[in-house]
Amino acid sequence: MTRIIAGHAGSLALAVPRSGTRPTSDRVREAVCSALDAADAIAGARVLDLYAGSGALGLEAASRGAAEVVLVERDAAAAAICRRNAETVRSRAPESAAPRIEVAAQSAASWLAGAGGTAWDLAFVDPPYELSEPELAAVLAALAPLLAADAAVLVERSSRSPAPVVPEGLVLERTRRYGETAVHWLRRLDAQPTRGG
Repeated sequence: MTRIIAGHAGSLALAVPRSGTRPTSDRVREAVCSALDAADAIAGARVLDLYAGSGALGLEAASRGAAEVVLVERDAAAAAICRRNAETVRSRAPESAAPRIEVAAQSAASWLAGAGGTAWDLAFVDPPYELSEPELAAVLAALAPLLAADAAVLVERSSRSPAPVVPEGLVLERTRRYGETAVHWLRRLDAQPTRGG
């Protein structure tokens, strides 16, 4: 069972698509989000969750105080589950601090191609493990110009996969392994956001 770990929706069970997704384990989400919390990278942040699946990563951030979350998921059934989970998480928030949560039922590449106007503070990139390395590199290259200064990008891959190709403007800070899962921590380097503000 997938649950929200902490924040206003802590312990809330999330619906998970029956097939076609690989939910991030609670152990990995707890480790990642606790580290982000310790770095004060979630509260008030604008968060992008690409390849959202059930939305667990983005919704964990929403529960922990993110101001705005967009869940991008191309599978229609999974996107519908994201919407249901998002509404449940939002309903648990204090009225004065309810996060804005949007679900985009389209591919990560097509969403990024049409995005603009917001500089994202935090991005989760958790594609299917079978996504090719060139496809992942293209998504990261499209994401980089949409990030705020000092934004964090967390890329989840199989621990047997190579580290992602890092586009200009981002740097790979570290990699953490959790059994079969590897999380690569990238950061935007420049001092000013390219778009938005």
